[in-house]
Amino acid sequence: MTRPMRIAIVGAGAAGCFAAIHIKRWMPEAQVAVYESGKKALAKVAVTGGGRCNLTNSFAAVTSMEQVYPRGHRLMKRLLREFSQQDVYQWFEHEGVALLTQEDECVFPVSQDAMEIVGTLLNLMRRLGVVLHLEHRMTGISHTDQGYRLEFANGRTAEAQRVLIATGGSPKQSGMNMLQDLQIETVSPVPSLFSVCVADNHITALAGTVVNDARTTLCGTKIQAHGALLITHQGLSGPAILKLSSIGARQLHEQGYRARIAINWFGNDKEDEVMSQLLSMAAKHPQKQMQSVYPTRFTSRLWLYLLQQCHIRHDMRWAEAGTKGIRRMAATLTHHEIEINGKNKFKEEFVTCGGVALGNINPSTMECRQHPGLFFAGEVLDVDAVTGGFNLQAAWSMGYVAARHITLIE
Repeated sequence: MTRPMRIAIVGAGAAGCFAAIHIKRWMPEAQVAVYESGKKALAKVAVTGGGRCNLTNSFAAVTSMEQVYPRGHRLMKRLLREFSQQDVYQWFEHEGVALLTQEDECVFPVSQDAMEIVGTLLNLMRRLGVVLHLEHRMTGISHTDQGYRLEFANGRTAEAQRVLIATGGSPKQSGMNMLQDLQIETVSPVPSLFSVCVADNHITALAGTVVNDARTTLCGTKIQAHGALLITHQGLSGPAILKLSSIGARQLHEQGYRARIAINWFGNDKEDEVMSQLLSMAAKHPQKQMQSVYPTRFTSRLWLYLLQQCHIRHDMRWAEAGTKGIRRMAATLTHHEIEINGKNKFKEEFVTCGGVALGNINPSTMECRQHPGLFFAGEVLDVDAVTGGFNLQAAWSMGYVAARHITLIE
């Protein structure tokens, strides 16, 4: 009698759990075991999107994969042809999770509760007979005659004919040590998707202030990001910063997270366009003080701060500013440089730039080129995305494609 196929999945995150479900559905007789280093499965999914779970994006505003996947855009373009954002949407709705697409194209469960996603995946795994082992941190993997042998920090071992490694991102190179016996090429990991600290106490005093449409640039580079900007007690956050940190992850790391960023407080508007808006305001309210009449995108406190940055008295009347003064304002408001002196994690939603080099894998199957029967999926690979549901989409797509080819191997 032929023994059932043994398949091990290392990592109970989005990619690993999604793959386990599909493997068990396509190969019911297989023995599928998932090994998770932590005390809970899908811990990161539970906190993503502020606990609401931004599980994908409509991609309606995406003009190129490189725009949202700073690393791995070619791989993602291929994978999305196999399992797209529409497929994710349909899959979860078929499993009973009602979804909605927000104005910003982010997709959330109607319940606004990430635990609905976690519960759906865990219940499916349980019903299908996937065995989940918690507190099993893999420390090594090696070949056997039949496949692979896994070693764990708790002293236990496991053997499987096929292995999927989906351990998520590692903030340190030491997190890749588990692969050293297989001599798999890795890219040194560094943090991505983080908020930044600033030295300017005047702006952090405005914590909680949001500008819905801003553009940020990493000075001295062409790296830019666009979106809402949030002022925090430590510095700056929001999509305009998080996207910038993702695209510029390596540059910021190399600079020790000390750099200058330029903010266009008017989003994509050019300096001349902003000047035209300010001249119109001056023409309509010549005798009004500048502190009392200002663009509606700003709060009064932020506007007073920006006037200070423009070296303009808050009690000056608009008529007094003159064309020269307004031109200076427009220049500052579209290129306001701020020094950053550190980074903060984006809550628990840390993302890593780096990991297993993409040259190791077959992009059509997610199988390791040097080690047949070994697959990779998720953030353990050198693939990461800007905020907006794109990282979870990568996990679903990779998990699906890896599962499909794991079950197709003769």
